[in-house]
Amino acid sequence: MTKILVTGGHGQLASCIREVAADTEAYQFVYVDYDELDITKEIEVERFLATGFFQFCVNCAAYTAVDKAESEPEMAKKINVDGVLNLAKACKSHQIKLIQISTDFVFDGFQSIPYDENITTNPLGVYGKTKLCGEKAITDLLEEYFILRTSWLYSGYGHNFLKTMLNLAGERESLSVVCDQIGTPTYGIDLANVILGIIRNNTDKYGCYHYSNEGVASWYDFTKAIVELSGLECKVLPIMSYDYPTPAKRPFFSVFDKTKIKTNLGIEIPYWRDSLKTCLQNNS
Repeated sequence: MTKILVTGGHGQLASCIREVAADTEAYQFVYVDYDELDITKEIEVERFLATGFFQFCVNCAAYTAVDKAESEPEMAKKINVDGVLNLAKACKSHQIKLIQISTDFVFDGFQSIPYDENITTNPLGVYGKTKLCGEKAITDLLEEYFILRTSWLYSGYGHNFLKTMLNLAGERESLSVVCDQIGTPTYGIDLANVILGIIRNNTDKYGCYHYSNEGVASWYDFTKAIVELSGLECKVLPIMSYDYPTPAKRPFFSVFDKTKIKTNLGIEIPYWRDSLKTCLQNNS
């Protein structure tokens, strides 16, 4: 039986994996959070992976507080770089395939065509820099790895933009949302299915891949769709980023070119609005 370790086991993406993997009897998923496995402790990681007989490790553990990272760079580095390096070392020692989740924040967002995996990275803030350094820790050490960069992740689990907007739209008459940051929302269940597909197929087409849902939207567009599909009465107003300053700079354009993942892994990617509708229906 294939045995898979999932770190960050109480988080949003791990919860999505738990949902899609619920009926997979041929696989044994082991979900751990920091209270069971602190990935920042090298000896603890080595000991845990040495005795687990895992074939895959899916690292969903991360420091994801983008703005807070600007004032807590050491904490972000500890989890997003040191923790990833510890996992990579242990995976190499025990022939475990590592699946690492990364982000659109490794790019600066200054170009106007979709980003493929070969475009030069240039993160603007601490979060993106630490995630990129985590990627490098893997690529410098491992050959059997998958780095999945994703964007604007949401689901019915954890804390995310969708749930925040639903709560606010239910309380307020209007919401002001930035309209000049462009990307693609990604349904966590769709990403979890991609991860499960990699494990099922046991493919050897290793490397870095971009994955988001299909299509393009601004945060304003995303919020408009959330409100409309939920049947809420809240009015959504567009504003510019300079009207809503944040500690961390965000990429203005982070649309992915997903040709590589569709070609190499043979997957079909749902349109973002269709996935949003599915998510809302499943969590109503």
